Amino acid sequence: MNNILEIKSPAQKEALVQKAFLGLDTIGLTNLHQVYWNLPIEALYEEVVFRREAQISHQGPLIVNTGKHTARSANDKFVVKEETTGEHVWWGEYNRPFNPDKFNEVYDRLMGFLQGRDVFVQDVYAGADPNYRLPCRVITELAWHSVFARTMLIPCATREEYQRFVPEFTVIAVPSFKAMPQVDMTPGNTFILLNFDQKICIIGNTGYGGEIKKSVFTIMNYLMPMQGVMSMHCSANMGKQKDVAVFFGLSGTGKTTLSADPNRFLIGDDEHGWSDEGIFNFENGCYAKVIGLSPTAEPEIYACTRKFGSILENVVYDPVTRMIDLDDEELTENTRASYPLENIGNCVPEKLGGHPQNIIMLTCDASGVMPPIAKLTVEQAMYHFISGYTAKIAGTEVGLSDEPEITFSTCYGAPFMVLPPYKYADLLKRKILKHNVDCWLVNTGWVGGKYGIGKRISIRHTRNLLNAALDGKLKNVEYYTDPVFGFHVPKTCPEVPEDVLYPSKAWPNKADYDSAYRDLASRFIENFKKYSEGCPPEVRAAGPKI
Repeated sequence: MNNILEIKSPAQKEALVQKAFLGLDTIGLTNLHQVYWNLPIEALYEEVVFRREAQISHQGPLIVNTGKHTARSANDKFVVKEETTGEHVWWGEYNRPFNPDKFNEVYDRLMGFLQGRDVFVQDVYAGADPNYRLPCRVITELAWHSVFARTMLIPCATREEYQRFVPEFTVIAVPSFKAMPQVDMTPGNTFILLNFDQKICIIGNTGYGGEIKKSVFTIMNYLMPMQGVMSMHCSANMGKQKDVAVFFGLSGTGKTTLSADPNRFLIGDDEHGWSDEGIFNFENGCYAKVIGLSPTAEPEIYACTRKFGSILENVVYDPVTRMIDLDDEELTENTRASYPLENIGNCVPEKLGGHPQNIIMLTCDASGVMPPIAKLTVEQAMYHFISGYTAKIAGTEVGLSDEPEITFSTCYGAPFMVLPPYKYADLLKRKILKHNVDCWLVNTGWVGGKYGIGKRISIRHTRNLLNAALDGKLKNVEYYTDPVFGFHVPKTCPEVPEDVLYPSKAWPNKADYDSAYRDLASRFIENFKKYSEGCPPEVRAAGPKI
């Protein structure tokens, strides 16, 4: 906000109370109008309303419209290529190199653009484990982005901690600032630029909150493996016996929904590290898709759409009654809710857990041929982790059509993986073997036919299958061997109809099923050729056979 009229805002008197000794001038930010340091959610609410950035909905959540970008702009993310990153980064489709001089030019213009404007600062941590947490400073143009940063990352505990805060990485998000493609060599006006040498990330021309969150995750994916910590795009929860389960999966596969189980304790819904001591959440909050959210199937998440402190992105609402409509996808199918983890009643406040007993690899199979659950060997687990098969669901990225798009996203999060996939796969394999972890492949996609013909697997059936696996009820049942992929599928499961476990029986025509399954297997084989060099022969052999 360019406050040229010198209008006093609600929190202006408290703006400097929790200011850090290390100011913004150290990164070139000078001549700002007003800096709002580490405001709590309540004060930020007042600033949001004062600046007309959002509306307050029934029972207190903020409703924001993120503008043109209602999803991540994956094609606009770049990593500055210089001496420290050149040999380490997995350069290619997801980590496009950016010239250091061009970065400095964009950054200098951004510093000039912000002069005379208000900014909001949150000094926060990525990582709940004090031994591995990363101090991050998030500087935003919008007050609601400051709410988002404070919700999704871990704030300091005391005023003294804020004063002595020294960031190891800084993220700057300015939606009203645009790149100049002809000068900056960017595809368009939008950009997400990561500079690991200067330890700065700058984001422009997008108001989508997820860009801030995923930029921090990308930073952690670069730094954590260098400390022997496995960084994972996963959710995690814990049973009453302290048994930890990890859920890998891309957006739309059910990580958030399935980990928010009323019978288990939620550690986190999206991003975690696995150290020698156990699992720890990178975040302080959750970021769930809420389109079509059901109060019966997802009661914990549904309740968070009616709580103070939550942010609802692009959710349609009645401007008079302020009641929201979670079934309306007029703005986007990727409607989101950001809310504190503590809003889930059965969360783990410390956001820490022991070593997992079970790893669940979630896939949303739009082909409708994969079994709803399968037991994996270690080699098969590595094969599917490296493959990362799923279907991208409409709305999770800019440019996706309404129909799910079959994709292979290595490590179940290729857009956020900065190092070569084998680095993460090798770390995961070592931890699975060391801690004797059971691995499962769970399909949350379609049955009885592909998308448009079959139907989505019932969440109730998926939950019952998962509960059986996590509670050890599948240890002594009979299994059949899948004829194409070779993994083992249980013949029976408590509270699940037997025919659900045999996908071919749900198709009207078995020949069509066999043809679709062979086609999917061919896609796996073709995709894995990109990673076969240097991959152990036993992992290469763990894939499908046609």
